[in-house]
Amino acid sequence: MSEVDMAVIKPEMMKSYIWLQTADGSIQQVEQEVAMFCPMICHEVIQKGMGSSKSHAISVPQRVNPASLSLILDYCRFHQVPGRSNKERKSFDEKFIRMDTKRLCELTSAADSLQLKPLVDLTSRALARIIEGRSPEEIREIFHLPDDLTEEEKLEPLKNTTDDPRIRLLNRLYAKKRKELKEKEKLKIVEVEEDRVDDRSVDDLLSFINGGEGGIIGCWFFCALILNSCCSIFFLIV
Repeated sequence: MSEVDMAVIKPEMMKSYIWLQTADGSIQQVEQEVAMFCPMICHEVIQKGMGSSKSHAISVPQRVNPASLSLILDYCRFHQVPGRSNKERKSFDEKFIRMDTKRLCELTSAADSLQLKPLVDLTSRALARIIEGRSPEEIREIFHLPDDLTEEEKLEPLKNTTDDPRIRLLNRLYAKKRKELKEKEKLKIVEVEEDRVDDRSVDDLLSFINGGEGGIIGCWFFCALILNSCCSIFFLIV
């Protein structure tokens, strides 16, 4: 190929591509440098030699549906380009996570499956802002979780056999809520003790003061009288 031919070749024609397959069976061709921004895909290419053809497409985890994969590739396509300023990246990220909660949850799970930690951190922070200050009932409604538990059970750690980042986030929040409830219970106990009223009758209190039923104040008063009498007798003798 002559230098002239090389000059007219478009840059995209010289790119390397790999094949990805989602759980629904759909297969797509993706720029290699973009897809390999995901550690999981990078491992499949380097360690196993997968993705080189349609028949050897890399099967992405089940939680990565086509819509989520498209968003993730857009994220990688922007962030894999060197030389971008922090201001540019921050501006992109802020616009990127402007989506409904359901899609944000799916994206978090998909990014976690592909081991794309920067995106997991980004979406998790966005979810944390959404549920901040909300009750467990509201949080369960947002995440479409079953609400058939008691008040105590709602704050218990949820089982997370699939290591879902949404569940990890919820469990951290529930731990914080449990701590807050314990602090409130301690304050209630202190307030009850401070507000405790002596419910004994006036006669009982007078009896106690006067020494009835072995009253302490009465005993001390009686001893003081005896001591005072002894002192008076001593001074008379002297």
